[in-house]
Amino acid sequence: MPLSSHRQFDAALSFAADSVERTMDRLLPSGDSGEARVFEAMRYSSLGGGKRLRAFFVLASATLFKVGKIPALRTASAIEFVHAYSLIHDDLPAMDDDDLRRGKPSCHRQFDEATAILAGDALQALAFEVLAHEDTHGDPAVRAHLVAELAKASGAQGMVGGQMLDLLAEEQGAEQMSIGAITRLQRLKTGALISFSCAAGAILGKASEPMRLALQAYAHDLGLAFQIVDDLLDVEGNVVELGKTPGKDVAAGKATFVSILGLERARSQAGLLARQAAAHLEPFGPPADLLKQAANFVVSRRA
Repeated sequence: MPLSSHRQFDAALSFAADSVERTMDRLLPSGDSGEARVFEAMRYSSLGGGKRLRAFFVLASATLFKVGKIPALRTASAIEFVHAYSLIHDDLPAMDDDDLRRGKPSCHRQFDEATAILAGDALQALAFEVLAHEDTHGDPAVRAHLVAELAKASGAQGMVGGQMLDLLAEEQGAEQMSIGAITRLQRLKTGALISFSCAAGAILGKASEPMRLALQAYAHDLGLAFQIVDDLLDVEGNVVELGKTPGKDVAAGKATFVSILGLERARSQAGLLARQAAAHLEPFGPPADLLKQAANFVVSRRA
């Protein structure tokens, strides 16, 4: 059953999560050799939790271009491995110093800091190993394109760069950050991986430039809406719903969309961005309906 057979977002998201989870389980290393501890930490941190929203974006964008099941699932798994690595490192004492992730002890609490760092490193490497394999796509140029785009999205010009800006902003204090600066920070830290996820289907399907640009525009607005809602949940959410400690940004004095705009303006801006994101999908017609529903989910979620 393909993702496109689902008409309702909740069912489609659940289907995507289950499908990608099984693929990730097969791709992750296991065994009882000397390095088994890092295998265990990798599996602990990447399986059995999370909405798999980035994986959903890969699968949903892939359906627009009739991409095969295996290439789409392998690419979706790769982005989830990178996301899991980023969460492991984000929770470390040197970063956000969080004891909880997805409702259970964060990796460095369950194991130790050194193992957590190694598990994150290994998950990042595994993502690129998966994308480079011929099972991901028969055309080496497509595989190279995927590797290059994910490297950019996750590196110093993407997620890592955004994390650096976030750390600097914490040192400088929230009062030093403008709305433009916080938007750029979050576009890199959160939006870059979401943008890759949405564009991956177009890369796999060798789509035309206008189609890729439409998906990138969708991802740009959706990524900002996603982060605004994250900021709202940090203020209004609870540990049971979030699966992590709320209020960390406020306690750390971080600049967020909420600290700059206030609750109501931030909520209004998230809604506007979600509507803009959906409008970018008009060229695709009805096949993009699940992606439009995803935009509504992003601004209504509670975790």
